[in-house]
Amino acid sequence: MEADLTEQQDTDETLESEVLEEEAEEEEIPTIVYSAEETASTVSITSDSVISNYAILIDIDEGTVVAEKNAYTRVSPASMTKILTVLTAADYITDLDDTFTITIDITDFAYSNDCSAVGFDEGETVTVRDLLYGTVLPSGGDAAAELAIYTAGSMEAFVELMNQKVEELGLSDSAHFTNCVGLYDEDLYCTVYDMAIILEAAINNELCRDALSAHTYTTSSTEQHPDGITVSNWFLRRIEDKDTGGEVVCAKTGFVDQSGNCAASYEITDSGKQYICVTASSTSAWRCIYDHVEIYLAYTQ
Repeated sequence: MEADLTEQQDTDETLESEVLEEEAEEEEIPTIVYSAEETASTVSITSDSVISNYAILIDIDEGTVVAEKNAYTRVSPASMTKILTVLTAADYITDLDDTFTITIDITDFAYSNDCSAVGFDEGETVTVRDLLYGTVLPSGGDAAAELAIYTAGSMEAFVELMNQKVEELGLSDSAHFTNCVGLYDEDLYCTVYDMAIILEAAINNELCRDALSAHTYTTSSTEQHPDGITVSNWFLRRIEDKDTGGEVVCAKTGFVDQSGNCAASYEITDSGKQYICVTASSTSAWRCIYDHVEIYLAYTQ
């Protein structure tokens, strides 16, 4: 009788183990692979109206490269890096209303590296939502550093997570990051193709898409800033009245001397098709905007 009971227990445990394994397999979320392939229809961008030395236009719906210009050459992505920063942080954010207190190390970091900044003060307690939007809209180096430390405990540890994300996206052969802000470093690089893939992953993440599509945002009320700080995504605000054949929904710019003016944007055309455009090495912020206008008008459907 005891042998029968033991045998029944073994059978029950085996069945329970199999059920748990099946449930784990069902819960496992498949990894989305983002990529775009050149086709016989892919064209080289040769128009004199596009000043940027590097450019790519991707048809998201078809997964194809529509047009390109030196798209696979490594460049300094400057503050387009912050798309990867918010994409990486989004994996670990569970409460947008959680708070973080600004330290002097962060304000000094932003000041000493001449970063764009939201304008938070030392000792100011802000929300994670403020950090997320502050990283994107004004390209705040202070917000990006704060977001990194909040997420990983240090900027160095966060950079490791950024490069893990790059590897997950299949871009590690051509992309590598050494800081979360986009400060120039010869070991921080990617191609405009890589940045297009990073942006595609970001617009498929709700937290990132919300931040990248906001035209303006006002940070939460604090003792230091009772009315909050209002920040803007100037690329979106400046391109919204231009004819691009659709609506530019998301965007992030960048600039360092070594990269010139850069931008990554996502458009939904009037016919409902989705495209991503990334450019680098333009001559001014305005010229960068007009490069995107020109590319969308010339090559989208």
